[in-house]
Order: sequence, then C-alpha cells, then structure tokens
Amino acid sequence: MDGLIKGLVDVALGGNRNHHDDDNNDEQRDERSRSSWAEIVSGEEDRPTPQQQQEEEQWQDDAYRTTSNTRPHQSDEDNNDGWQTVGDKHSRQQHKVPKDNWNQYKLPPDEQQYSNEVEVGGRVEPSEDELTDLSRASEKLWDLDLNRLVPGNDYEIDCGEGKKVFQKDDMAQGSLFTWVNDDVFRKPTFSRFLSLLDNYNPHQGSKEVVTSEERQEQASFIEEISRTAPIKYLHKYLASKGIASGSYQDFKRMMTSLWFDLYGRGGTSGSSSAFEHVFVGEIKQNNQVSGFHNWLQFYHEEANGRVDYQGYIFPRRRGEIPDSETQLLTIQFEWNGVLKSVSSTLIGVSPEFEVALYTLCFYAGEEDNHIQLGPYSVNIKCYHLGDRIGSVFPISDS
Repeated sequence: MDGLIKGLVDVALGGNRNHHDDDNNDEQRDERSRSSWAEIVSGEEDRPTPQQQQEEEQWQDDAYRTTSNTRPHQSDEDNNDGWQTVGDKHSRQQHKVPKDNWNQYKLPPDEQQYSNEVEVGGRVEPSEDELTDLSRASEKLWDLDLNRLVPGNDYEIDCGEGKKVFQKDDMAQGSLFTWVNDDVFRKPTFSRFLSLLDNYNPHQGSKEVVTSEERQEQASFIEEISRTAPIKYLHKYLASKGIASGSYQDFKRMMTSLWFDLYGRGGTSGSSSAFEHVFVGEIKQNNQVSGFHNWLQFYHEEANGRVDYQGYIFPRRRGEIPDSETQLLTIQFEWNGVLKSVSSTLIGVSPEFEVALYTLCFYAGEEDNHIQLGPYSVNIKCYHLGDRIGSVFPISDS
C-alpha cells in the first residue's frame, strides 16, 4: 500500500522530482530552466511583465508549491537580565537573543554615534580584472567581509535531516540555530540591521507607514555600513563604471533610496521595499512566504518562536550534504504558520556584505550571476522591478 501511495504521489508531482532533477543531472533531464528553479528556491515567481512593473509583481504558481500549515508557535518567554530566553520547538535546549531595544539608534542625526572608518587602503580599489569580471569582484567582496562569522566559534547550527521540495514532514527535531555568540549582536552593522526588522508589516499588500524614527534608522544603517570595506569597495566599483557618483554622500543617498524607498507589490502602492522583501520577508495574500533570505532575520524569528525550521533540501549533487560548517544552505521552514517550501540563505555573512553583493549584481550584473564566494559556487538571481530591486537571492550552483 505504501508503494502504491508513493507512486500516486510521484505521478501527481511529475515523476517524483527532487532537488537533483532541477539541475538537469545525468539521471533525468528536466525541461524546466534555471530561471524556473530559481522561482522554486526563492519562493518567488516569474519576473513581472513591463505592464506590471509599476505596481506589483505577478508571478506564476509553481507545481512544487505545497499548501501552508498553520501549526501554532510557542510564545516568547522573558527574563530579567535584559535578554529574551526562548526554548526551541522541542525544548532540546535554550538560547538567547537581545530584546529589540535600539533606542540609541532613534536619536537625532547629530546625536548618533558611529564606529570608526575601516582602514583598508588600496584594497577597496577594484582591479581591471574585477571591473570586467563580476565573479572576481564578488570574490573580492567575500575577502573584504571582515565581519563574517566563523562557524563553531561565533555560532552553531544543526541542519537536521534532508528532504525533497514537495515533502511536508518536519525533518528537524530542533532549531536551525542552536547558539549565537552574544558579541555578534554588539557588532555595529549587525545591531543596526536588527533594529530595522520590526519596522515592517509582513503581509504583502498592506501599505507601509514609515515614521521619522524609522527613516532615521534607515539612514543610520546606511551610514554605518558605509564605513566598512565591502561598501567602500562597492562605491569605488560603481563609480569606476559611471553608475554611481564619485561623491560618497551622493552614493549613500542612492543606497538609501535603492533599498528603502517604497513601491507597489501585491496590488497596493507603497506596500514594499527591496529591504523588506529580500531581508525581512513578506506573506502573500495566497498564504505563501516571499523573499526572506537573511540569516539574521531567520535567527531572530526562530528564537522568538515565529519560525519553525523543517530541514534542508537535498543538494543537487549527491554526497554534498550540509553540516554545521556550511554557510550556504537551501532550507524549508514555516514563518508565522505559513510554509516556505524552499529558500536559500547565506549563513554568517555580514549585513554590509549582502547589501554590497546584491547591489553589485543589480547594477553591474544580469538576471543570473554565476560567481564564486569562497568555497561556494553560487548563482545570485536578480529580478528587476523597473528601476528597483524586485528580488535578489543566492542559489547554490552545486
């Protein structure tokens, strides 16, 4: 009987497709393109047509979509030491995250205190090879990410068990993150990034209201990351190509506009931004998670009981199973009870690195950007929404 049921499921899902099929491997050729695989990996859908770009994204449903599971999540537990202690979903262990108390970042501009400028000298000057080869430029950004965390030293993850895209069983006994060093949240760019996460309504199509304090947080985040090597390199790179002004102040205003200016998505103008979609995530009206590609947001939501990690997606190549050292993961999870069947995330990278990398690919790359980041072969998928970032996210090329 089990075999019969499995056979019927395989037929319904197009022949038991899995993560390997979508790479057109030697075992079975799949007619779906890399672009289609990107839609599955990201939880996004097809790029918008020119007629749709001004107001919203309209994507095609994917055959691999699974319906949402509205399983309830545990509530937060507070203690008295200024931190928040939260047990994982099976009480395997506990970990701590700082409470969302970023009052110093809400101060007026003349009262803000920023970290010192990073002194990297000529390292932020792009070479001719880097200016003509996006992969070399991306490798340089990886090397310049001085704040990238070290697995086992700064944090620990437990990948749990693997699964295929269409499988609904929860293959992770506990949380993805089992521990993150407290010092991580004291890094200026990390803490300013975290201060932005509570500024958004997660429901796509809900008009965002941006307060003066939130605008200050946005400007302060851009100012903070602009003092780091990856953003300095990005400016030199884009200025060399005539894409950005040579003025660093003008460049910072351009970055603030690119990532935080509101645009329409889900049929409502002013309901989304590149930062919200890519890093924070949105819940579509048809109960699907869209965007949400940042590990800090994942950790924050998981520790607060709003994310339920359900296992990693089997790699395309057999034998390449992720472990606690892996920093590019393809995973499945629920957010606020809504399933994201598959999503790829870079683990442990700094906020400035991701902003720099995705901005670089948006301005100087194409829809598919096949690059090397340390040991990882990655495709940075980049969708334009007119002159805005519609979506951008990593996909493992291995």
